[in-house]
Amino acid sequence: MTTTPASPAFRLDLAGLDTRPAQVWGGVRLVPLVRAEPIEDLRLHQELYEPEYTAVPVGRRTDYLAFVPHGFVADWTRDGTAAAAYGTRLDTPSAITASTPPDRVRLRVPRRIAKRENRTRLRFLPLHLALEGYLALHFGGPSIAWEEYSERALRSGLSPRAEEAYAGDRVRGLADALRVFEIHPGQCGLVVYVADALAAAFVVPHPDDYRALHRTLLLDLFGELIHHYALLSAPVPDFRADLRTAGPINSTAELRAAVDGQERAWAAFHDGTMAGGLLDPDYRARTVRRLGRFRLDRFRPEFRPKEENHIGEAITDEHGRLAYLKTFRLSEAQVRRGHLLDRLAAHDWHLPTAAAALGLTEPQLGLRLEGAGFAGLLRQDVLDHYRRAARQ
Repeated sequence: MTTTPASPAFRLDLAGLDTRPAQVWGGVRLVPLVRAEPIEDLRLHQELYEPEYTAVPVGRRTDYLAFVPHGFVADWTRDGTAAAAYGTRLDTPSAITASTPPDRVRLRVPRRIAKRENRTRLRFLPLHLALEGYLALHFGGPSIAWEEYSERALRSGLSPRAEEAYAGDRVRGLADALRVFEIHPGQCGLVVYVADALAAAFVVPHPDDYRALHRTLLLDLFGELIHHYALLSAPVPDFRADLRTAGPINSTAELRAAVDGQERAWAAFHDGTMAGGLLDPDYRARTVRRLGRFRLDRFRPEFRPKEENHIGEAITDEHGRLAYLKTFRLSEAQVRRGHLLDRLAAHDWHLPTAAAALGLTEPQLGLRLEGAGFAGLLRQDVLDHYRRAARQ
């Protein structure tokens, strides 16, 4: 896959998308996003695959292995005229929910994570594009042969790396919420909360695309944190409008104005507070493909421990307007792994220097690497020395 160099700080912006009142089902809260002006010259449709594990080549002697139940195909026009979502259809519920992993693993190499099929069509694997970027983080391992690192780390880097995720139909309450609640006129997106933790954001260019892709959220990937929240959380409260705060209402016009005011207040609260962990931070982005006047980027956070962190992929136009978005919330353990790798890489993988920058001793940093699952990076005698030092 060909990519261009990383771009400067990337910010997510919901400009052009209006936030509608939330819909609550048990511990799941769905917040619809509506476009006043749909994007006509970029369209998305779904491509269902036979449920199977698939190996996708992402570099020389490197494959990305995952369970891949579906993909998206983006069609666009080069002159700005309306594009047709070729092949879009409403799939049967049995097809949409057929995401149970097979009894045996079959490895094939039939597709790439993002592959241009012709000049105006791109096929890509939703969310896998972002996850592949996370898994490839400093994949080569130590850039300098410091004596603390094992021969395997210097020879093979971080290969292999793996992360676990759950399909959306395994997130309790999500399937019922998507089935029960209405799709708004002009709806082009959705923000999903589980136990009022922001689980995922999904945006498409056109309302017709959204209606066709609404239930594909059941095939998307959700992290362990969200899966546990769904299992353990109590029902979340519904936010109901209180028109008494608007003062006396003596006419239909005043009633309409009061309702509009409540909708604006909810949208401001949602975008500024509830979705702040997704929209406020700067991200590091890398452009994967150009799609006419659009571009497909994948992005990752600065890995802030003890804070909300998301990875994802986005298609934006030449003005930065969001046409497509999918996000994945990282668990605290995933954030720690990303943070440790970033800090090591920033200090040329020199353990004493990285430890000092983190306010740790070298043995403490070594044991953190072990706790994060990176014990294979260190020589066994070095790791044993760190353990003895920690006990003293």
